[in-house]
Amino acid sequence: MPDFLDAEHTEVLRNAERLASEIAALVDQQAPGDLAAAIRQASRAAGVFGMTQPRALGGSEAGSLALAIVRDTLGSRNAGHFQGIFGPSPGVLANVDEPLRSQFLLPYLAGEMRGGFGFTEPADAPRHTWAVRDGDELVINGQKSYVTGGADADFINALVEVDQIGPAMVLIETALAGVTLERRFGTLDGSHHAVFTFADVRVPAAHVIGEAGRGLRRALSQISATRMAIAADCIGQCRFAIDLVEQSLVERANRRGDADGPAPPGTDLERVSLGNMRIAAYAARSALYRTARLLDAGENAVNEVMAAKSLATETLSRICDDAVQLVGGTALVEGHPLADILRRVRALRLAEGPTEVLATNVARGRLDLGLGRV
Repeated sequence: MPDFLDAEHTEVLRNAERLASEIAALVDQQAPGDLAAAIRQASRAAGVFGMTQPRALGGSEAGSLALAIVRDTLGSRNAGHFQGIFGPSPGVLANVDEPLRSQFLLPYLAGEMRGGFGFTEPADAPRHTWAVRDGDELVINGQKSYVTGGADADFINALVEVDQIGPAMVLIETALAGVTLERRFGTLDGSHHAVFTFADVRVPAAHVIGEAGRGLRRALSQISATRMAIAADCIGQCRFAIDLVEQSLVERANRRGDADGPAPPGTDLERVSLGNMRIAAYAARSALYRTARLLDAGENAVNEVMAAKSLATETLSRICDDAVQLVGGTALVEGHPLADILRRVRALRLAEGPTEVLATNVARGRLDLGLGRV
């Protein structure tokens, strides 16, 4: 946990710890079909559900540090990946004007509509998804792959190149003529995505989100928030994996004990491995909380966010791999928490930018733009 918390963030930590304990109990008690609803109720009671929602719409609009504390705490109990913990956040729809606010944002935040996020084109796409202006409409063509939440979405917030204007975030209703759901698929981490094509899709020009020409910046702000969420959950899971290893070493030592008491936990090599795991987790955790404080201070922390996400996912991957070696073959059995985490983190190392791409962008931020402290 971060050091030197003020009273407000200390209370956030306590609420998160209570919620983590409640979710752990619910997982043991609830049928899978009822779990998300039960978690949602517990999260509302803990004051966590509305942390990702605007104050003006009934949420608490928590800062980056508070969200990091909650996600880290839940991850430390291997509970952060369950559905129902956080309410829908406005994402790229934040601060939109009418008619988007009434027709889409408010129903979305109330859970009455579902949205997807379309940023990436297929590798073989001839060009980025594009649009031309025709009177009061945009005519959109192209493809989007890995549309997060797209398979069941009522609308997609998609990055579109508008001719003679530039990149824009555009809200595209999935029921419009010319919108085709080509494929839905799941990934190793248990999330679901979709592939869409757009063929002469006519969208009202009023469905441009924010200022046309600045859509990439708006999209990247959403991606940065998701990267921080991934990083915080991974940091918590590092603690969870390390705790499992220590528990395994202690239990093994107790079994080796004799009348004089238990044997010392862990061989010299096992202790070296455990020590390295703790050192790596400490470094990644420090990066996460420093970045959260920079964001709350209003600093430009784009590079730091990419560094925190890279460190967190790569560190968790290595820690889990080492943890499996120390715990042994039982950790490879389907349903073992370490096996589940390994599956999820392999996908997270690619999500919202592969580690190698983020490293390239950090270098570009410094060499070409002079941004960031990394």
